[in-house]
Parts: sequence; C-alpha cells; structure tokens
Amino acid sequence: MTMPVLPDEPEDSQPGLAKERTDLAWTRTAIAFGATGAAILKNHPVAGIVVLALALATWGLRRLFPAEAEDGSRAYRLLLVTIAVLVVAGVALGLSVTVS
Repeated sequence: MTMPVLPDEPEDSQPGLAKERTDLAWTRTAIAFGATGAAILKNHPVAGIVVLALALATWGLRRLFPAEAEDGSRAYRLLLVTIAVLVVAGVALGLSVTVS
C-alpha cells in the first residue's frame, strides 16, 4: 500500500481557499481602519473622517478588482494596489505627525 503524497504548500491541495483568505484579509484590514477611525473620531473629528474614508477605500479596492481577472490585467492591478497602499501609508504617516 502506497502513502499519498501531500503537496508542500496548502494552496496546492486546496487552491480555492487562497482566494477566500485574500478576501478575508482585505475585509479585516477595512474593519481595522473603520474601528481605528471610529476611535480617532471621538477626539480628532477630521483625522477620524480621513481614516474612515481609508476604510471605505480599502474595502472598495478589493471589490473593484476581483482576483479572478485572467486577461493580462494582473500587472495593472498590482500597480494600482501598490499605489493605493502607498497613498494609505502616506496619509497615515501625515495624520500621525499632525495629530500627535
């Protein structure tokens, strides 16, 4: 009796779960921005509104660019997501400097 050979990576045995994990990660990130924005909103309304807007942008990016696109737009999506992450990081850095 031969033993079944298991793949090295879990994604190789269950490739459908990787997309779900990615979607959940984007959702968790948006929820984290929303919770942080709500907490900041109490003491600094302008900064809180900006962080809440970032939460909506983070959630919307995932919905706007689903992972199933196979028509060669992967590089375009990667560039757009990279720019979005840099903008979010820049806004967060700016808020941390001005609010402190």
